[in-house]
Formats: sequence, structure tokens, C-alpha cells
Amino acid sequence: MALQKELLRQRRKHRIRARISGTVARPRLTVFRSLKGISAQLIDDENGVTLASASLKKGNIEGARELAKILGLKYTGQCVFDRNGYMYHGRVKAFAESAREAGLIF
Repeated sequence: MALQKELLRQRRKHRIRARISGTVARPRLTVFRSLKGISAQLIDDENGVTLASASLKKGNIEGARELAKILGLKYTGQCVFDRNGYMYHGRVKAFAESAREAGLIF
């Protein structure tokens, strides 16, 4: 069951990535969540460079909000949000809303 669930997420991820891409002016903000933590990166896909990254070992909604504030201190400006195949719900939604409050525009 877990393999099937991950396979479906990977398919959604590839569909999303076919449409969006990060540039120097608008890097791609991607979020990864696991059971134990959450991490995020700002990626310039044209040059293949990670501009900023952060991760926390708190795997809850408060941890997602905290992570967005940390990333907001490292980078402010426009970006493209990549939910990485996850539903816009729970930790991903809390991260996105808190990132907007921290100064990221997407």
C-alpha cells in the first residue's frame, strides 16, 4: 500500500514539474515532508543551484510554520511554489501561508 501511495505522489510530482521551473528571478520553492520532519529549498533550475534551504525535525504544523519563518529570513522576493506532489493541506498549507507572511511572494 505504501509503495502505491508513493508511486501516485511521484506521478503527481512529475506532472507538476513539467509545468513549473525555477529561474534566478523566480526560484522554485519546493517542500518535502516526512513523518519526522519537514524541509524546503529554493532552487534555480536553469543553473541547477540551490539558493537557500532549511529543515526541521518537527513533523507537525507548528514546525512547518517555524520552517517558513526561517526560510523567509534567508530569502525574500518572488518564487514559484512546488508542493512536490503533496496535497495543499495540513503541513504544506501551513508552510505556504507562513512563507507568504515571512515575505515570500508566490
